[in-house]
Amino acid sequence: MNNMDMHHDHHEMKDMQMDNTMMQHGGQMMHMGNLKLKFWISLVASIPVIILSPMLKVAWLPTFSFPGSEWVALILASFLYFYGGAPFITGAVAEIKAKKPEMMTLIAIGISVSYFYSIYSFVMNHFIAPNGNVMDFFWELATLIDIMLLGHWIEMNAVMAAGNALQKMAALLPGEATVIDTDGTQRTVPLKAVKVNDVVLVKAGAKIPADGVITAGNTSVNESLVTGEARAITKTVKDKVIGGSTNGAGTLQVKVTGTGDSGYLAQVMQLVSDAQREQSSAEGIADKVAGWLVYIAVSVALITFIVWWALTGEFNFALERMVTILVIACPHALGLAIPLVVARSTSIGAKNGLLTRKRQALEDADHLDMVLMDKTGTLTAGNFAVAAFDSWDDSFSSRDVLANFAALEQNSSHPLSVGILNAAKHENVDVPKANDVINIAGTGLSGSVGGRALMIANERYLIDQGISYDHDVVHEWATKGNTVSFLLADQQAVGFVAQGDQIKPESKKLIDGLKARHITPVMLTGDNKQVALVVAKQLGIAEVDVHAELKPADKEGIVRQYQAGKHTVAMVGDGVNDAPSLARADIGIAIGAGTDVALDSADIVLVRSEPSDILNFLELAHNTSRKMVQNLWFGAGYNIFAIPLASGILAPVGFVLSPALGAVLMGLSTIVVAINAQTLHIRK
Repeated sequence: MNNMDMHHDHHEMKDMQMDNTMMQHGGQMMHMGNLKLKFWISLVASIPVIILSPMLKVAWLPTFSFPGSEWVALILASFLYFYGGAPFITGAVAEIKAKKPEMMTLIAIGISVSYFYSIYSFVMNHFIAPNGNVMDFFWELATLIDIMLLGHWIEMNAVMAAGNALQKMAALLPGEATVIDTDGTQRTVPLKAVKVNDVVLVKAGAKIPADGVITAGNTSVNESLVTGEARAITKTVKDKVIGGSTNGAGTLQVKVTGTGDSGYLAQVMQLVSDAQREQSSAEGIADKVAGWLVYIAVSVALITFIVWWALTGEFNFALERMVTILVIACPHALGLAIPLVVARSTSIGAKNGLLTRKRQALEDADHLDMVLMDKTGTLTAGNFAVAAFDSWDDSFSSRDVLANFAALEQNSSHPLSVGILNAAKHENVDVPKANDVINIAGTGLSGSVGGRALMIANERYLIDQGISYDHDVVHEWATKGNTVSFLLADQQAVGFVAQGDQIKPESKKLIDGLKARHITPVMLTGDNKQVALVVAKQLGIAEVDVHAELKPADKEGIVRQYQAGKHTVAMVGDGVNDAPSLARADIGIAIGAGTDVALDSADIVLVRSEPSDILNFLELAHNTSRKMVQNLWFGAGYNIFAIPLASGILAPVGFVLSPALGAVLMGLSTIVVAINAQTLHIRK
């Protein structure tokens, strides 16, 4: 289903998601009906049952009875069992068919034992031994069903609230778009009908219907709901826009580059959906605990029943102990403990431009001790400005050097190219045409200009090839933090261009934040060592943790090297030439904005190009892990105390845990787990 279909099918999707959630977290609890309505009807039906219950006499509370009142209680209790208890019975049948009895089976056993024993007591007291005193469990049956339904209702609301990131994203896209035909006529079409290369009109204040490139108009665009970027971003002709973002005051014409499944929003939604489905190690632990709990609870319940019946000879008391254990040991809260946290975490991440592709990365992040970062684009802005250019050869003037640089760089998207082309424009040099231009990974470009073989190369290439150059000039500009590139003609260095990059304002905060978390920041760069050390010194990165003059393949080797030293390593890069090292690292973090993010190689994608988002990710990961641990304890830890109490271990000192109180404790643990998951947040 693509994102456009989703926009039109919110209600249907909500129902589907609720069914899926119940299927996952309630032993195939499909077709539960309206939980809220079921709860309120059951609660109303429970009130007379509780008022008419003999249990109130034991509690020294006023009771009510009238001729035939026992029959009223029986009829209402039967209604409660078959109506209010239906979801649990259906869920138990599905679990048993799947040969995986879990929480629904326990609840169904608890309410079934309560109900059918109460029928037995009614028959005994009214037909076999009139005026007998066999205690019924109708009161416990009613309260158990009400509390379990309430717990389910709250849980499902929590799941829906946490997992509705997908609906919120789908709702960002408008239902229709205005397409401008080649003859200039405009027509309004459903969003599904918009195709790649269509030109759409986006009016002021309207939502942008699809990914595209602006062909006419100037505006500012609010991408906060899509990327988490809080500022309005100025956009003009040739700039990219993302479907789902909001146009500002200008009117735009946008040529569509991505629709449906190919759109950025659809890719984000797919990531969120995949992350919510993927199982992490914490969830695996929860499933194992829940599975064991079923067998432990049933075994302890049966042993307790046999022991108490043998010790006291009181069948009713022994049965009551068994029912209480089966009620209180139900691990439904445990089944939801991790999924609720993950759904909430994924939703928060998506709203803050942190996209989780591999859920396990959130748990692994707490063990990180090294973060490797590419310098250009991560720590520095990548906005290179030419600081100097000159010639070392009489056949080239300094302007010729710049012109030939620009000729080779004309069709490159590398950040260095942009700075050179801007400088050529500023200097008004005539840029000749270059032929046969080839990109050489980790080195530069080669091509021919005016029939002469030219090449742009970095210092490492010159050293490797034994090509001579003016070391003093290079040293002078490099110590000022400039990247120096060389123009080669027939493999001779004939000139250079020095370009300076700006450190991002938030980079220092990132490095300080990593150190505060006892994580070592490591810089990787293809630049020469001098430039790298200038940046490292300004940021506070130790010289030993600076690796310069690297080719893309070298980065993966450095990741391996740190891992071999028993370090847990995160690699931060642009996701394109850093793909091997991103994939190799324990956690790969791709940093970059919009549709150009390479989603496939990273575990985490930071949509914005802000270094501080790495700290936001670490904060989210830490808080997510903490909530998972808390919920595992809330979901299962209470059993350590509750099961022994339910078995009657403190009966000799006068404390016996009733089935009703058992139901209250079980319901409370489930509600606590749901509420605790919702308190997950990150401080930016």
